Amino acid sequence: MPKMVVSVDGVVIKEVPLTKERTTLGRRPYNDVVIDNLAVSGEHALLHMAGDDVEIEDLGSTNGTHVNGKSVKRHKLRGGDTIELGRYKIRFVDEAPGGGHAVDFEKTMLFKPGMALPKVPNSRPAPLMASTPLQADVKVLSGAAAGRQVSLVKVVTTIGKPGVAVAAITKRHHGFVLAHVEGDETPMLNGEQISKDPVPLKDGDRIEIVGTTMLFIQR
Repeated sequence: MPKMVVSVDGVVIKEVPLTKERTTLGRRPYNDVVIDNLAVSGEHALLHMAGDDVEIEDLGSTNGTHVNGKSVKRHKLRGGDTIELGRYKIRFVDEAPGGGHAVDFEKTMLFKPGMALPKVPNSRPAPLMASTPLQADVKVLSGAAAGRQVSLVKVVTTIGKPGVAVAAITKRHHGFVLAHVEGDETPMLNGEQISKDPVPLKDGDRIEIVGTTMLFIQR
């Protein structure tokens, strides 16, 4: 099944399987893929799916729709193509036979270019598969949801308030990392603002974002 992998500043924030003939992208909340960014129009683009073919159509957006760096009005997508909407990048992954480089992308989609993953020999995946699955929770310590504890079962979990500050906790093979996704307010980790690059999390870390304090618990 083809899908869209949405990222901002190199951090994956959501995956959207393409199951309908028409999938809309835009800033308004009624879109199938909501991109909460002022550079994105309310109704920005439309994905058409017919059999194994997927095409993207710009809906007269203010800033246009770009695929692999080129402005398009309507364009047939291939596996590995990147759609650009403002700061957001949406990678088209076609898992059907002959759909492009989906398998290679799946192995690297949570890593920024140049990071260590390519150094791991492809012929030796067994140690990663045999290791104990990572498990962690986030416990809310302050605010309206104080006392709530959420298990980090997804690859990417977003926290914060859209339009103000959003951060993402991403599960990687070696552990969990925290990254700033959008907003003027930078998340705090143990009382200090985090850098632009993803930072590793350890058991007992305290995360502060939009006035809410959370405790990271790794099991």
